[in-house]
Amino acid sequence: MVISNVKICDINGERFANIEVEEGVITKIEEIKGKSETSLCLIPSLIDLNVRVKDDVLNSKRIEELSNDASRGGVKDVVLNPESTPAIDDEIVLEFVQNNQIPLHGANIHSSINTIKSSDATLSNIAILLKKGAVAPFMSTTTHNNLAIKIAEYVKMYNVTLFCRAEDRSLSNMGVMTEGAVSSHLGLAGIPAIGELLHVSRMIELARYYGIKVLFKSIANPRSIEMISKAKKEGVDVRCEVSIHHLLHSDELCENFNTTAKIYPPLATNNDMKLMQEALKNSEIDMLTTLHQPSSPVNKEVAFFDATYGCESIDHALPLYYTKLVKSNMISMQEFIRLSVVNPAKAIGETRGGIEVGTKDFVVFNTDESLHVKNPQSLYNGEELFGVIKKTDEL
Repeated sequence: MVISNVKICDINGERFANIEVEEGVITKIEEIKGKSETSLCLIPSLIDLNVRVKDDVLNSKRIEELSNDASRGGVKDVVLNPESTPAIDDEIVLEFVQNNQIPLHGANIHSSINTIKSSDATLSNIAILLKKGAVAPFMSTTTHNNLAIKIAEYVKMYNVTLFCRAEDRSLSNMGVMTEGAVSSHLGLAGIPAIGELLHVSRMIELARYYGIKVLFKSIANPRSIEMISKAKKEGVDVRCEVSIHHLLHSDELCENFNTTAKIYPPLATNNDMKLMQEALKNSEIDMLTTLHQPSSPVNKEVAFFDATYGCESIDHALPLYYTKLVKSNMISMQEFIRLSVVNPAKAIGETRGGIEVGTKDFVVFNTDESLHVKNPQSLYNGEELFGVIKKTDEL
């Protein structure tokens, strides 16, 4: 099959070409000299390191649903958050997820692992689980220091990246959204932003002391980004992931008790949202995530306090990123690929981001075509998004 007159966008820049594809693999790239007029764009497939299955219930059907939804959104590889039911913290559950790869035709499903067992709060068998194919250990900063130090030692031993969520349960357990004017207006218990800041600082020092790689998951405070950026300049191997929602929306979206906007970590204040946008423009953010966490309607169509956290977006990930970040000129296409392909791949020990002969993980989309989101559990329901993904038989 030949894809004619397509703009290739990868980590190395942009070029125009005619491409031959056989059985899903690029076999020939014939570059076109000069600038061509085309709305077809070919980029590396996206990677999302922070997704969950529906209602956090881990079974074959929901793994397959996630795989298909991600594929529709241009995402080829996803990493499951291990805080599911059952939790991914032993060999049996890990093997279950891996065995469900066989019949899938959508995105590849990878697993991070809970470093602390959900059953008895003891250390899981990190060494065995990493050898069995888990891509990264996951830790909440609610973990006690004595266990956190042991986890750091395993991370250093196996030279992997520690996925870390910075939170303080003593501050967040009673809250349901960010503490501030909106929570006060709605009469809802707020979560103080300082909880994240305290634990980002703690984990930076742990990373510095042990010389380990730490990826902070779904950061929601610009001051946290500032601390992580400063630590990176000092030689500490820490990275920052931010969700697309925290860059585009503030806690004001929770007005009228909108449960779709109840996500975790909670949406920040409007001022903090703008500061995170500036951090994105200044290349202080390392990775993007859709923070995909689908819920059954019965768990969302209730009072705000009782509603589960989460929203859906991975099935329109590429059009969402393209429209809101690239088409709007917030970032370049090359920067977008760094954030959604190159850096996430590095975090799980892979190398991605280039398009060349032999590449099989790529997606083609039309920047002129648009779609309308039709999903009440998406923060973008009813919006028009550009960048419709094309199947190979449509080209």
